[in-house]
Amino acid sequence: MNKDQVKGTLEKAKGKVNEGVGKMTGDTTQQVKGQVQQGAGEARKQYGDAKEQVKKNQP
Repeated sequence: MNKDQVKGTLEKAKGKVNEGVGKMTGDTTQQVKGQVQQGAGEARKQYGDAKEQVKKNQP
């Protein structure tokens, strides 16, 4: 596991929390912020996954 995978997973978790807090408080701005964080986290995790795949395929 590389740093991009870890940071992406953490960002997704933070986004999930922000979205949940936004739903509970009725704050749509915070909900959207959480959804954006989740998307950014997923993108970073996938980037890290791709880096790992490249490493595995090198001789």
